[in-house]
Parts: sequence; structure tokens; C-alpha cells
Amino acid sequence: MCSSDLRRYGEGLISLNEVAEAEGLPLSYLEQIASALRRSGLIHSARGVHGGYQLARKPEEITVGDIFRAVEGSLMTLDCMGADGSTCAREPICATRAIWLTVFDRLSDTLDHLSLADVLVEHGASALG
Repeated sequence: MCSSDLRRYGEGLISLNEVAEAEGLPLSYLEQIASALRRSGLIHSARGVHGGYQLARKPEEITVGDIFRAVEGSLMTLDCMGADGSTCAREPICATRAIWLTVFDRLSDTLDHLSLADVLVEHGASALG
């Protein structure tokens, strides 16, 4: 989720209202993101007066790639690189496919080796003051 969740990891549940206020984000936007993250198993939720959300795993074990895929479905959406293994009819003559595959591989590698803990260490000081 956001840096406020990381800073409070292990301290119990946090409400989306708290996150929205701390991060200056619309609650409706966070509800959509939280739903996708919950469905993917990256966060757990509990309902009720003392309900809220928490990370399902340690911040070190969740990558930015995990989050991106949970929210967006894939890292890149190109017809020639379908998630179902499909390819474009122009693949045999496409001059740019190899470039896009390289970009996809490098993007995947970068996001899959960057954890939430890394993000907090690199940018946490500015988030939430």
C-alpha cells in the first residue's frame, strides 16, 4: 500500500481513511487499489469498528512488480506480448518487437527486485513527514 502502511507494519490494521488522509489521496481511489491488492493476496482486511488493512507479508517480501501486476494486470500491454502467450500477426516482420521484449525484461527485472522496504528506505523520509 502506501508508506504509512510500511511505517506501521506489524502494528496492526490501518484504515483506508487514515491512509487517504496521510497520503493526500482520494478514499475512492484507495478503495479500488485495496480491493485489487486484497484479491491478489498482498494485503489482508478485517471489517468492523476496529477493522482495516495490513500487509499479508513483510515489506521485504512484496515487490513493486507484485503490486503493479495486482493493480494493472500486467507490466506492459502490447498486442505482440499478450499475457496469454498470443502474438501479433506482424511478429515475423516486426522491427521493434525485440526492443519491446528487452524493455519488458528490464522493467520486470527492476520492479521484481525492488521491494516495498526498498521504497520506504529510499523515499520514506519525505512521505508523511
